[in-house]
Amino acid sequence: MAEDYASVETLRLMRKTQEDDPRDGLLQRALTSASRSIDKTCGRRFWLDPEPVTRVYRVAGRTVPEDDGEVLLVNDIGDASGLVVETGSGASWSPLSASQVETVPENALLDGRPVTGLLLVGGSWTSRRVQVTARFGWPAIPDDIEQATLIQANRLFKRQDSPEGVTGSAEWGVVRLSRRDPDVWNLIEQYVLPGFG
Repeated sequence: MAEDYASVETLRLMRKTQEDDPRDGLLQRALTSASRSIDKTCGRRFWLDPEPVTRVYRVAGRTVPEDDGEVLLVNDIGDASGLVVETGSGASWSPLSASQVETVPENALLDGRPVTGLLLVGGSWTSRRVQVTARFGWPAIPDDIEQATLIQANRLFKRQDSPEGVTGSAEWGVVRLSRRDPDVWNLIEQYVLPGFG
């Protein structure tokens, strides 16, 4: 099940509101909406599967040749312990050994980033399908993503006070809200997969 990238308690601190605010349900909805919006904009998710999940990939159009083999591009893998890679199709799958497959980029998990590819050492992915069992997602929610979620959730919560995207004050007058918050975009831009955003 999808996780939110920040907590109601942190959002309350940001908003300087009391504990057990009667609007906690609305704040939670705003956090969930902001989290899923970031997922859609980035083309990826930042929460980690609690248990290993099996995904099947068609090889065509998902490989990149390297000097020492061929890389299969996969969804973000946030935990490689128990990683299982198999080739085949239908009910017939053949597992590959740990010496045949390396995770790419190297040291990604140590750097708090996900694995995004599987290098078939000294060969090419000739099978039409590859089955990967792993915990998909990110090893931990990046600080930038948490902060962007808090800003966007606060903006969504305040939206009830700005009908039709218009807000104002006696000092500044009427102001139309921008479609995209520049601070949120600045925080998440580096995480957007090519072709998204």
